[in-house]
Amino acid sequence: MSKIKLGILGGGEDSLIGVLHRVASSMFDKYEVVGGVFDPTYDKSLNFGKKLGLDPDRLYRDLDHLVEEENKRAEEDRIQVISVLTPNFLHFPMAKKLVENNFHVICEKPLTTTYEEAKVLVDLQAEKGKIFGVTYTYTGYPMVRQMKQMIADGVIGKIQKVDVQYYQGWINPIIHDKEKRSSTWRLDPGKSGISCCIGDIGTHAFNMVEYVTGQQVDQILADLNYLYEDNPMDIDGTVLLRFSGKAKGVLRASQIATGEENNFTVQIYGEKGGLKWQQENPNYLYLMVDGKPLQVLKPGHVYNSDFSLEGTKLPPGHPEGIFDSMGNIYLGIANAINGEKKFDGAYPLLQEGARGMKFIEKTVASHKEGNVWIKLDD
Repeated sequence: MSKIKLGILGGGEDSLIGVLHRVASSMFDKYEVVGGVFDPTYDKSLNFGKKLGLDPDRLYRDLDHLVEEENKRAEEDRIQVISVLTPNFLHFPMAKKLVENNFHVICEKPLTTTYEEAKVLVDLQAEKGKIFGVTYTYTGYPMVRQMKQMIADGVIGKIQKVDVQYYQGWINPIIHDKEKRSSTWRLDPGKSGISCCIGDIGTHAFNMVEYVTGQQVDQILADLNYLYEDNPMDIDGTVLLRFSGKAKGVLRASQIATGEENNFTVQIYGEKGGLKWQQENPNYLYLMVDGKPLQVLKPGHVYNSDFSLEGTKLPPGHPEGIFDSMGNIYLGIANAINGEKKFDGAYPLLQEGARGMKFIEKTVASHKEGNVWIKLDD
């Protein structure tokens, strides 16, 4: 089977996320990057694309130019799927135009800047029937997928308590300087949407909770921190969670946790045991059972599920990381494009991205209405 032709919007020379996506797409030999628009400045985009060894004829001025020219090509030569790696405010218009023109889409999160925009994409995808993945990157880790499978198999019993934490400190040096906090795009509602912390990393935590538990959050109560009156965007927050059953939980997210790097920790407690996973040490899944020694599960071993093992590329003892996690999401999307779906949860769906937007808006509303309980699905 020939490789899937991949185009990229954004993710240029100075972009960390661009490197992550390009490497991830290459891991299973499913894709070939053939062109795109890597930078809003055409000369920069052209020079960078040439460094990647791409055909200059497929390094386009902008999205409109890309769509126009690709639609002139024979179907077997046309870009099939496009990754949207731009700032948040561009996700919706770009993804909408791509689906309208029958491209599959891989989109960074948050999916859009509003839930209304997300619903437009959901309806459009249903009409066009295109594959649309949202890169909640951490769902691709083998031991996260092992956690998901163990919970589904009843290893820890009925879920009682959920505790998810995502702590970073990168905004701390910025937020205390008025000029810096006024010029950072992530703190600009016009570019980032209505939320910074919850929209950026809190949505990862929310998606992860529903992904591994297989349950949906029913109600939330949020308390957000803006720190300065002239700062319109949350940079820290705590959200209480009520699930549709009896389980309850807490989601804690911060970008002013001084000294923290990327401390994403997921803890799920059931009636028979608990599971714990930490992103900064992602190859270890801890199983806790009353009266028994702590068990440490690692990737690549035969005791893991088929779903976990599919995304394990190296023998036991060889650490895998975030590039591998994103690679597993790209694999899931490739399999879907090729009609080879194997596992539920192989990549985050557009509907999950839309639900993440609903969570962001409801969280901000809960805080602004006086820290009150709000149902996610009205």
